[in-house]
Amino acid sequence: MLASEAAMTKSYLTTSTGSKAKVHRRKPAIPVIKHIAKDNDQEKQEVLTKPIELSRVIHFLEDPLAATLKERQIFALKKVVKRCQKGFLLKELADVFKILYICAEKSKDHPEYTSVLCDLLKICRLPFLKEKTSDEVTYAQTVKESLSQMGFLMRVPNAEVRNQICHSIISVYSSVTSKHCVDGLHPTSLGYRVQLLEQSGLAETLVLSMALLENQPAVKLQVLQTLQMLSSSSDVNCSLILKAQGAEQICFHMNEPDPSGQVLFRSSEILWNLLERGCKEEVTAQLSNMDCIMALKEAFLHQLLNGFRHYDFQLRNDLLVITTLIAENPKSPLIESLFAKQLILFVTFPELKSHNPLVRNLKLSYNNEDFEMKRLLLNLVVVMSKDLSALQLFKEGHVVLALLHLVKPTAAPPEGQSGPRNWTPVQQEELQLQALATLATVAPLMLDDYMTCQGNTCLLLLLEWCTERDAYFGQGHSFHGTGGRGSKKAQMRYCVRLLRSMASLGNEAINQDLFDQGAISQLLVIIMQMEGSPEEEDVITLEIKADIQLILSALCENNPHRKELFGSEGVEMTVHFLKMSTEKFYSGLGHNKLILSTVDCVWSCIVGCYTTEDVFLEKEGIFLLLDLLHSSPRNMQNVVLGTLLELCDNPKTMSHILAWRGQKSLTTPGLLLQLWRQEEAELGVSRDLYGRISDPKKPILCYYQEEEDSQVSLPANRPSAAVMDVSENLRFKIYSVFCKLGFEALPGLSTEDYITLSIVTRYLDFKVGEVWDEISKELSLEGVRPVTPDEEALDTIAKMTEDTARRVITQQSSMLEQRDKEDVSEEKRMYTEISSNWKQQELTAQSWEHFVAKTSNYKILKETKEHQERSIDSSRPKPKHKEAIFHPTQIHGLQITKFCGRVMTVESTPAHLTGGPLANTELALERVPIQGGALRKLPTATEDTEYFNTVSVK
Repeated sequence: MLASEAAMTKSYLTTSTGSKAKVHRRKPAIPVIKHIAKDNDQEKQEVLTKPIELSRVIHFLEDPLAATLKERQIFALKKVVKRCQKGFLLKELADVFKILYICAEKSKDHPEYTSVLCDLLKICRLPFLKEKTSDEVTYAQTVKESLSQMGFLMRVPNAEVRNQICHSIISVYSSVTSKHCVDGLHPTSLGYRVQLLEQSGLAETLVLSMALLENQPAVKLQVLQTLQMLSSSSDVNCSLILKAQGAEQICFHMNEPDPSGQVLFRSSEILWNLLERGCKEEVTAQLSNMDCIMALKEAFLHQLLNGFRHYDFQLRNDLLVITTLIAENPKSPLIESLFAKQLILFVTFPELKSHNPLVRNLKLSYNNEDFEMKRLLLNLVVVMSKDLSALQLFKEGHVVLALLHLVKPTAAPPEGQSGPRNWTPVQQEELQLQALATLATVAPLMLDDYMTCQGNTCLLLLLEWCTERDAYFGQGHSFHGTGGRGSKKAQMRYCVRLLRSMASLGNEAINQDLFDQGAISQLLVIIMQMEGSPEEEDVITLEIKADIQLILSALCENNPHRKELFGSEGVEMTVHFLKMSTEKFYSGLGHNKLILSTVDCVWSCIVGCYTTEDVFLEKEGIFLLLDLLHSSPRNMQNVVLGTLLELCDNPKTMSHILAWRGQKSLTTPGLLLQLWRQEEAELGVSRDLYGRISDPKKPILCYYQEEEDSQVSLPANRPSAAVMDVSENLRFKIYSVFCKLGFEALPGLSTEDYITLSIVTRYLDFKVGEVWDEISKELSLEGVRPVTPDEEALDTIAKMTEDTARRVITQQSSMLEQRDKEDVSEEKRMYTEISSNWKQQELTAQSWEHFVAKTSNYKILKETKEHQERSIDSSRPKPKHKEAIFHPTQIHGLQITKFCGRVMTVESTPAHLTGGPLANTELALERVPIQGGALRKLPTATEDTEYFNTVSVK
């Protein structure tokens, strides 16, 4: 019977052509089936001819005349299965999946086709085969469409078919390849299969097919496993799953009855993959509905209350992480579902006792998984604190009290005694640090609870414990414990940070409580102890110091009494940090933040109290601020200059400011004018090459003010650009300092400085003109015409501002002319000096030439001798007239007379006759040499007298 059916099938396949093929029965000339051995070449040839046979099979299956030949069709399909055991060629995939589609349609009425369908799908587990390397590119579209059709086959209601599809998809996506291939054929690469499977949209189809699997839990588990594999390493597949609302669908069915116990695990893993590789916002948006929240709530409580295995604990923590991510979405109904209230109950367990049935019988094993759950719950508190409606739940659950309980340092049990079962020291340290970090977020939102629980007292006691020297050894393994290994530095860091968060709120009750408990003196002692420590500075140490200074600033600001108690110790602290080397600004450790907090400490804790101001002046604080202003980065100068301006209200400050000298004898006025020029260069103020006003209509206008001129009218509650300019740059502060110093008789200014000073002097006039000009433009933009007197007043003001600018320009030009004159005069003086020096050198050269000529030419020597003798004769006194009367001056001793810069001695009455004090003393006549018009030193005995002395006066 089988032989006859095979013969009929064979004759049909060889004679049918087109859709109107006719069946001709004939006896085959040769047997249809031959059980003979085939070599590899024959096998290859048979595989290569397979596409032609597949097309005939398709015709046979689609032919309406063969609809009743079910057995023959199944026989032909089985033959196809047998001949494709090695895998499907890429070029035959279209025909193969058409056959699969036909089989799926026929299986609805004839279940016999289901087994053949499963056999063909089983072959799809094998990698597709290619004859040439180019086949992958040529048939890429065909492969993509074929894989997509495989997903559509999930509509077949048979569980075996659906399972086989899932297995085939997993095999296609895995790296498993066939160990034996036909010669000349090669399997496609894994990357090729993965890429085309992603492009086929198969993951989206599987998600949509889950709606058909309500009564097939085993198949649903297989689909979840497939989706887990597809989403584990592919962003594209995750996007496709989310496109089909996969996160929501999976969460809906995660708590369905499951004998295997894997549905919840698979579902949570898929959600994890979607959160990691997909769009987190899209995932949380899909899960942020009441049904999903209730499903997560049910799953978490079941694992928490009934789980006992390590696997259950891990799954519980995974669900808690997913819940935390959902809590970040403000639209999630976490509070409405009462899930948040139950989670807060677990946050305070076991620190606070409760009679709630959920925790009455709950016991923690204090293992690593319970420790992770505790940390996740603390993190959940931080996330939920962004929703103000959760604060009421925090209040009812006494969250602040539980956190403060975790913050308190726990004492070790006495030696030889074992305390109650609790967290290990390492776990306790990490929970303590995380509780401090959580309080820094929650406590500022719950001030009443913080004060009721005496939070300041608890933190100050913890701060005191941090400064004690004991045997405590910090582990420093966690994120919060970074840098605190072997010490209590991590605890001090977060404690000080929390105090800073509370003090910076400006709540008078909290700050007064801190002040009453001696926080100022305690913090001053701590920061100076840290500064005196031999340990090397690091990021954490600098952060603690800066935070302490910010706390002191918050406590003393606007309170003269606290500033007075800040006292000399506080001034010593600020002066010490102001002396910090400016080279550390760019160290990257945070010295720039520390110096900024120090300046803020001066502003808030010293300025405004004359007692501390005087101490600050005595410690040369003004000099340190000016040094800092000179050497600090650009973005720091505004704060330093503002502090300096506040100190100018003290009359003793002026002398310090004027006495300061910087590098190259730079004075304070010169420094301020230099800063003014730098500020205007950054603001784009129009100036010419010499720093003069280039446009009298815009003497101090910035570039951004010009940009806003063409904009629409500003609302009444928004300041204009001219007003904002006053507070956003240094110019107004510099002008205010000069108002204290005065604008005249300032030391150490150059012509360039005086040119700038002329602008500074008129800054207020120019700024007033800018404001009125903005008012005029505002009225014009709004279409408002002022009344005639007001319009005339506006025009007058604009003209006065322009005239003032022109006068300043004239003054600046006269300064430049005066400087040019002084430069010319100085140049002439220098030229005269240089000319005189050259003349002297020429005379010296002529004298030397004359001396050389005398030594080499006897005639010249003789003439020189005669000239010298005539000079001597002419210098001798003439014979006295006989009848002339002379009145010589009688000097007892020695008369010394100076003529024209030459000292001459006149000998009168001999000393041995008068017996005076100059007796027996020989006075030599001073001989003044004259050489080229200049005085020279007398030569030694060995030198030639004629060379060094051309004329002698005796």
